[in-house]
Amino acid sequence: MATVASQVILHPYVSQSLKFGSFNIGRDKLYRTVQYFSRFLAWYLLSRGNKVEAARWTALKGHLALGRKLMRLGKPVEHLQAALRAAQSTSEVGEQLSSIGRQLAYFGYLTYDAVVWTNAAKFIALKPSTAEKVTKTSNRFWLAGILFSITHGLLKAGRLAHDAKKLRNSETWGEKDLSDEAQREVRQLALENLRADTRYQFIIDLFDIWIPASNLGLVNVNDGVVGFAGFISSLMGLRAQWIAVNGKKI
Repeated sequence: MATVASQVILHPYVSQSLKFGSFNIGRDKLYRTVQYFSRFLAWYLLSRGNKVEAARWTALKGHLALGRKLMRLGKPVEHLQAALRAAQSTSEVGEQLSSIGRQLAYFGYLTYDAVVWTNAAKFIALKPSTAEKVTKTSNRFWLAGILFSITHGLLKAGRLAHDAKKLRNSETWGEKDLSDEAQREVRQLALENLRADTRYQFIIDLFDIWIPASNLGLVNVNDGVVGFAGFISSLMGLRAQWIAVNGKKI
């Protein structure tokens, strides 16, 4: 039994999971995945008339959403720093401006989101009308951030495709220098990885955009659609963070 327990507790996946969860962003990705799965499942159960079970998942969704707001306190400053670094970068003008816009929008979103949390935690007392305005403003910033991110992804994808084409056209025929070929292959691999990462984030944004758009009433979709979209984008974000932390896919 001791040997079995040791194999389970000391299993590499357990160690990797602990390492993943030791970072705040890892826990946030996990909680977000469960939150939007709960939103989808609550809608599904309610549509089947199972109000008792739906209420359990709705409560879980609400508590996770509130907990995640607490975890993100202070994060707006990170986006301000990212905006400043983007302003000091030497990237293409369109990419630079869209990156700055995205970071500033997320700064606004998370700042107002912190006010939503302090009101929900009864630390401050906002009038219902004021609380509703704060929530709407938060979602407007969120939507703007995603739109900037989509724009940035399109611009970056176009530039990377152009760079990849130039690299392919730069290949020389006949006698080739092995060192030049090796460098070209390294650059080509780096470009392909960047293009893959850009496409991956673009897909996440396409799923995520339904959430603030629905919250603002810009699209008429039910909680099932929003929950499913958020669940898929959360899974993708969780996978990307797992790879960033552990260096391997799940």
